[in-house]
Amino acid sequence: MTVVSPIDTSKPAAGLTPERVGILLVNLGTPDTADARGVRVYLKEFLSDPRVIENQGLLWKLALNGIILRIRPARKARDYRKIWNTVADESPLKTITRAQADKLAAGIADHDHVEVDWAMRYGNPSIAERIEALMALGCGRLLVVPLYPQYSAATSATVCDEVFRVLGKMRAQPTLRVTPPYYDDPTYIDALAASIETHLSGLSFQPEIIVASFHGMPQKYVDKGDPYERHCMATTEALRKRLGLDQSRLLLTFQSRFGFDEWLQPYTDKTMEKLAKDGVRRVAVVTPGFAADCLETLEEIAQENAEIFQHNGGEHFSFIPCLNDSEAGMDMIRQLVLRELQGWI
Repeated sequence: MTVVSPIDTSKPAAGLTPERVGILLVNLGTPDTADARGVRVYLKEFLSDPRVIENQGLLWKLALNGIILRIRPARKARDYRKIWNTVADESPLKTITRAQADKLAAGIADHDHVEVDWAMRYGNPSIAERIEALMALGCGRLLVVPLYPQYSAATSATVCDEVFRVLGKMRAQPTLRVTPPYYDDPTYIDALAASIETHLSGLSFQPEIIVASFHGMPQKYVDKGDPYERHCMATTEALRKRLGLDQSRLLLTFQSRFGFDEWLQPYTDKTMEKLAKDGVRRVAVVTPGFAADCLETLEEIAQENAEIFQHNGGEHFSFIPCLNDSEAGMDMIRQLVLRELQGWI
């Protein structure tokens, strides 16, 4: 009997030039300008996605176009201006995501047939624009990297939806891979823990409690089978073990609720209020669901929730930045990407 040796897919066959590979980092999105018009354009695209607001019926469309897009943009524009990168005239999310792409490209520069780019699911640069740019560079293989540690239909899945829509219009499609969620990846947990420890070592006070705040989600989405809450819980539990903290010292909360439905609880803002009223005077907040700092971290947590805590009797509040383009954060992204590129590079 002849035994056929397994094919080694870790490198191309001798004499073959490896096909060009495109890597596309994708984050949620941001307005192009910090004014009501820019926010209105962004919110319309975001809130018209049935992955974000599942019931896109007539009642929702009337509320969206008749009320929300008339009132909310001006208020959110004021919030964006509080954190806006005025030098580059863009949101921090765009600045950081660009930096992540640049540093990833430098980190894998030894693979000269790989191109790294970045896009936003909503707003600019769009997924369609950047996929077309990678194809124009000759990339016949595409790795899409949704920058969401925890999977949800409203984040990871809608990135895939948009990628599929773009590819659906192409006669000659690239071969596609998508990185999985990394909510309990040891490299991610280690990077988070190291970031927390480094930040706390530089404070003038010792927090009594650390709060891990994740973006919220309507409870009914989880009831229908979305694994997001379970992923958030797994991240928090892994962090507790890594930091040696119990449930009373590292709390799990959810922020950014919208509308009148019941969302995942406990709510971050209500927790801040309760902690202060219960006599807690020193807290730190980390946001493990965000790969880059944005409006929800820099304004909602670092400013709004700090004010809630202090208004109700708290004294010391510290926001722990996201991993962003830090050395630990980029090492985590690099390892994730290289693992998923096996057989292609």
